[in-house]
Amino acid sequence: MKKRTWEPLGTLEAAVMKVVWKQSPVTAREVCDRMTGRAERAYTTIMTTMDRLHRKGLLEREKDGLAWRYTPALSQPEFEKALADGLAADILQSHGETALAAFVDAAAEVDESLLDRLAQLISERRRGRG
Repeated sequence: MKKRTWEPLGTLEAAVMKVVWKQSPVTAREVCDRMTGRAERAYTTIMTTMDRLHRKGLLEREKDGLAWRYTPALSQPEFEKALADGLAADILQSHGETALAAFVDAAAEVDESLLDRLAQLISERRRGRG
């Protein structure tokens, strides 16, 4: 079965998901009340955004009186991993070995120890644990 691929979140979607990941289950009103400063938006904007995230499969919901109560369909680490998996697959399918070499070079530039971790992950995958 093919894994579901996820698109990166927009700024408002990411702000809403940050609240939901931190304090679920929540209603749109509760999310709206927790978003202050630059992230502050009208209640209807938050409600629409949460409905859109539900339709995308990122939020689950159940009726609570007149409101919907939302929970994340994936934890934040699960979403980030799925997003990274999809992006990596797209890049590798488009650019093959060039992309793989660039990834190794980038890992070495960020932190040389990432190359050791990469070797460990490859070894685990080959042994069937990854």
